[in-house]
Amino acid sequence: MNGFEPRLLANGTLAAVESKTLEYKRDLSSSTRILKTLVAFANSAGGALVMGVDDKRFVVGVADPILEENRLTNLVLNGIFPHLLPEIEIMTVAGKSLLIARVYPSTRRPHFVREEGPERGVFMRLGSSTLQADEYQREELQRSARGIAFDELPNETARHAGLDEIAIRKTFPNRVLPQAKEVLRLVTSEQGRVLPTNGGVLLFGKNREQCFPDAWIQCGRFRGKDLLHLDDQQELHDHLLNLPEAVEAFLKKHAFRAADIRGMKRHDVWSIPLDILREVVLNALVHSDYSQRGGPIRVAFFDDRIEVESLGGLLSGMTPEMMRAGISRIRNPVIARVFRETGYIEQWGMGVRGIFARAARQGLPEPQIIEFPGRLRFVIHTRHLEFLEQHGTKEHQVVHQVEHQVEHQVSQQLLPLFEALSVQERSRTELLALLDVSSTSRNVQRHLYPLMEAGWLEMTQPEHPRSPTQKYRLTAAGREVLEKTLSTRHPEDSKA
Repeated sequence: MNGFEPRLLANGTLAAVESKTLEYKRDLSSSTRILKTLVAFANSAGGALVMGVDDKRFVVGVADPILEENRLTNLVLNGIFPHLLPEIEIMTVAGKSLLIARVYPSTRRPHFVREEGPERGVFMRLGSSTLQADEYQREELQRSARGIAFDELPNETARHAGLDEIAIRKTFPNRVLPQAKEVLRLVTSEQGRVLPTNGGVLLFGKNREQCFPDAWIQCGRFRGKDLLHLDDQQELHDHLLNLPEAVEAFLKKHAFRAADIRGMKRHDVWSIPLDILREVVLNALVHSDYSQRGGPIRVAFFDDRIEVESLGGLLSGMTPEMMRAGISRIRNPVIARVFRETGYIEQWGMGVRGIFARAARQGLPEPQIIEFPGRLRFVIHTRHLEFLEQHGTKEHQVVHQVEHQVEHQVSQQLLPLFEALSVQERSRTELLALLDVSSTSRNVQRHLYPLMEAGWLEMTQPEHPRSPTQKYRLTAAGREVLEKTLSTRHPEDSKA
């Protein structure tokens, strides 16, 4: 956190670069900036302010360290409120004296610079920058210092609409409803009244988005590696517990899938790491700062990566390095408990440390955790394009076209198969011949099974799937897709 160790590089500069928990100063000449930095350390994850180092990380030293130590002590005593007591020490590096002030995360936050006041004088650390805290961040600092979570607080606005008790019973069928609401902290007592908590409203509120307009997920598929070409987007408005599957369905819609046949079983291989992405989306839902306004959780699928961005930076005391090491703090204990009780966290709960470990095992570049003012972004790198190059055979393209066709229309490659089935039932040999692939079990799994999974094709003898007289026919949904496709064909396509 703030364990600065002065290691010199061959060129004479200090090895450690400025970060969320480290800043260099040449001297005490800029007293206001020094106070802002110390306040930001105390309000964030702690840190070390090292004086006697220039902008290029060369050690220039402090001329009179004892005098400067006294000056710094008086500066902190008179310039910061509530009072802050950093550890100040003098260290010799390369024959020169450095003055180091070490600050730990404070339980008396938010601290502020007296001269700026309690609203303008609160600062936080974001990367290697010191930024003024906004209203939401100041409120969260106050809550966290008192050990209060936002999602445990009562929500007066939702009192009349209440909670969706049908959804609660469906989620927890073996629990007595009043006890479940109380034990899970979906409700709380406030001046003799039972009110929904913010967490209860977020999870099961009848007027959830009226109370929390940003409590939904925006998904986008961008062609290329930037935001210039939006290919598809979807807004997901549902109970929080239903959103992980909805996000996964959107990602699968735009990912590629190949079939790995082991023995008689088919194993799907995807072009994106779905197990990692599930955990990242879950992390965003559980740790998003729903007290803020500023946009929903966003999932952006690019050709080379997928970004998941949520409201709220890291909680006070946390750094990206601590997250990678497996250290965790829960922003929303009510939401986290319900996700755990329903099996989400048990099923997917590998945590951030597991995300990095799985990425390494899969040979993917290391994920990134990036803090922005009021937002946190996870970047998960993929091999989407490499996968397409490796598996983009004719057979794989058929599978992809079957499952992810735009607006559920039949591709030109599959159209002859659908037209043949619209006339009469066909055997698997006849259907695979129309696709120009051999009549093998593997090709049945690759090409016919996806059609059945999509609800467009069915067996004539489903109770005897291996019958030698087995045939296939279009379902009502399959005929609807075919009719839609034919109605939108260009005249030249019909002539062909």
